[in-house]
Amino acid sequence: MDAVLFRNGLVLTMDDAHTVLPGADVLVVGGRIAEVGVGLTAPPGATEIDATGGIVMPGMIDTHRHLWQTAMRGYGADWTLTQYFVWYYLESGRHFRPEDIYAGNVLGALEALDAGVTTTVDWSHGLQTPQHADAAADALESVPGRFVLAYGNIQQGPWEWATSPGFRDFVERRMRGRLGFQMAFDVTGDPAFPERAAFEVARELDVPVTTHAGVWGATNDDGIRLMHEHGFMTPSTIYVHAATLSGDSYQRIAATGGSVSVSTESEQSAGQGYPPTWQLRDHGIPVSLSMDTSVWWSGDLFSAMRATLGADRSREHLQAHGRAETVTHVHLRAEQVVDWATRGGSRALGLDGVVGSLQPGRAADVVLLRNDNSPVMFPILNPYGHVAFQAQRGDVHTVLVDGRIVKRDHKLVGVDLGKARADVERTVEHLIAIMGPDAWQKGMNPDIPATKILDNPYTYTEWTNT
Repeated sequence: MDAVLFRNGLVLTMDDAHTVLPGADVLVVGGRIAEVGVGLTAPPGATEIDATGGIVMPGMIDTHRHLWQTAMRGYGADWTLTQYFVWYYLESGRHFRPEDIYAGNVLGALEALDAGVTTTVDWSHGLQTPQHADAAADALESVPGRFVLAYGNIQQGPWEWATSPGFRDFVERRMRGRLGFQMAFDVTGDPAFPERAAFEVARELDVPVTTHAGVWGATNDDGIRLMHEHGFMTPSTIYVHAATLSGDSYQRIAATGGSVSVSTESEQSAGQGYPPTWQLRDHGIPVSLSMDTSVWWSGDLFSAMRATLGADRSREHLQAHGRAETVTHVHLRAEQVVDWATRGGSRALGLDGVVGSLQPGRAADVVLLRNDNSPVMFPILNPYGHVAFQAQRGDVHTVLVDGRIVKRDHKLVGVDLGKARADVERTVEHLIAIMGPDAWQKGMNPDIPATKILDNPYTYTEWTNT
């Protein structure tokens, strides 16, 4: 593996001290960070990348993304969470074939890399059969990123699929390679706690559980209480959204060392609850960021950072105004959300000694933000603010994963986008054919509720159009 040297960039190391090094170099050798500093010497044959005028940072980490749904990019732009549940869980999610899972996973994985997201948790709850699971794993292994397959199946209860011979066979066949692995399922709060069987399988396999918790109308405090009372809340558990929980539930999460994956665009648009970052800070709960699904939202963490800062600050101002007070100093800072987008993810996944920061010995997952053709990429005065509020996917110049260049000069390397496009087009054609064109269009265009214009006591003008 060739050495790579990023030369003369503004380096955000994201180490424990959040060291920022202007005009610095990052040397990658053998797939790992060898040195970070000023005026480093390039070894013979090294690939040198000019980072002048750019920001060099760790690859970003998304802890919750339903990659299989990428084939339906933007389809649910006007959905609520209810419409999402009806479409995928009750009506049409079962129409996805293994090849459709493959197509969505490939496209979503490429989308992540293109945006500088080098590690992605594939919250893969469309795995109706072991063949679907094989397709998901095949897709992730075909893309040169770092992925965690979070195995789930919304067409069965977790106590069914997690205890099936097919699932156990899949784990034994496929989860000894480079893919990370989690089990992905939700806890409804049923007093009988049927999910216990799935937790016991996870404990036996020694794999983490990721669960949608605190989702309005779906998962609530009872689920957290049942998990806690039965001893299934661990430091490796990732609670997704956690937006409608009580203080008691947050205390249980904090006490057991778990973390929360916040998907702000999702929570504030679909209706899981208000993005809970202020609650998580109050309780000392670690945070990572995620984008959820491209069936609604943008597949990058720039949008996630921006939305998270906006939602947290908006609430802080609104609460203060309700007390007739003015916020003069906001609590959540850009630096913090950049940490959540990098180190937050590595901590949540148990990979903090591997990725998430640019330190000697860490795996070389590196992103260069540089765009000489954009007036938005200068001046760079506040580097964290620039990443969180100014940069976007088009500014991702170079991406390394394990020292391998997977994007260079704003273009993905060694990727057959034509095949990815053709595969996804076949999925869309299949779904339209099996649903029918009318049902397909209706699913994409839900009814608009009636709106009554309020009476206005200040109306004083009448007119007619002629």
